[in-house]
Amino acid sequence: MSNIYTLRELFGGQWSSDARLDGKTVIITGANTGIGKETTRDLAKRGARIIMACRDIEKAERAQKEIMEESGNQNIVIRKLDLSDTKSIREFAEVINNEERALHILINNAGVMMCPYSKTADGFEMQFGVNHLGHFLLTFLLIDLLKRSAPSRIITLSSMAHSWGTITLDDINSERNYHSRRAYGQSKLANILFTRSLAKKLKDTGVTAYAVHPGIVRTELKRHMNLGLLIMWKVVRPFTKTPVQGAQTTIYCAVQPELDTESGGYYSNCRPSRCTRAARDDEMAEKLWELSCKMLGILWD
Repeated sequence: MSNIYTLRELFGGQWSSDARLDGKTVIITGANTGIGKETTRDLAKRGARIIMACRDIEKAERAQKEIMEESGNQNIVIRKLDLSDTKSIREFAEVINNEERALHILINNAGVMMCPYSKTADGFEMQFGVNHLGHFLLTFLLIDLLKRSAPSRIITLSSMAHSWGTITLDDINSERNYHSRRAYGQSKLANILFTRSLAKKLKDTGVTAYAVHPGIVRTELKRHMNLGLLIMWKVVRPFTKTPVQGAQTTIYCAVQPELDTESGGYYSNCRPSRCTRAARDDEMAEKLWELSCKMLGILWD
């Protein structure tokens, strides 16, 4: 075997656990493709009731059919969710709160990466709006259901790309200076800071929170990369993970029993990992929390 294959297995192997999720309800955003789809597939095999929160219903239905047939789990439903529109997020949460008696795992998986400058329906810069604010609002709207269902978990996908960004409080929508890579980094940094603050605010509620770096994964997210990054991608591709491998740390944080007593951490390769100093800045985390609430027009103490 080549050294490349060995390295890929070392850094991208699957994590193994026979933990079951029978009787548990899971919401996964962006569940119809990439890491989200593979997470859905795995948790369906563990017996969970899965709510696929997706923007593209047609694509979601194809994924749902495939996963139902493979897992034998018919308890998989699709609900429309567009994270770039707070109206859609509120409508989704209203349906969930009315229809579901419990929610044990919320996986904030969906995201956009390094796209050209654009804005959400509410005027937020797209990457910050979808990756951070969309999931911030979704979590806020479902938090009471999660608390009533405790022990429950919130898993938010971040990235090692958090090291590319800084939180620019006075230009959070990158209107003065937009750089797709830095804006993506800011949104992923925000995911970790959100998780840290969330863990503190949920102390003693039975709801725990985790931020995840899935690894460098071969997904559709790379479609907006520029030529330079695409060339670099071809060089590192042999060391990258498949979507199945990329889903392992999310699955680990969803099912590993020992994590019931842990909260607020950053995980990679199915174990705690070190994030940047900026991602451990609790003062900035609090400022970001306050700004996020203000931008979304919510009160969340």
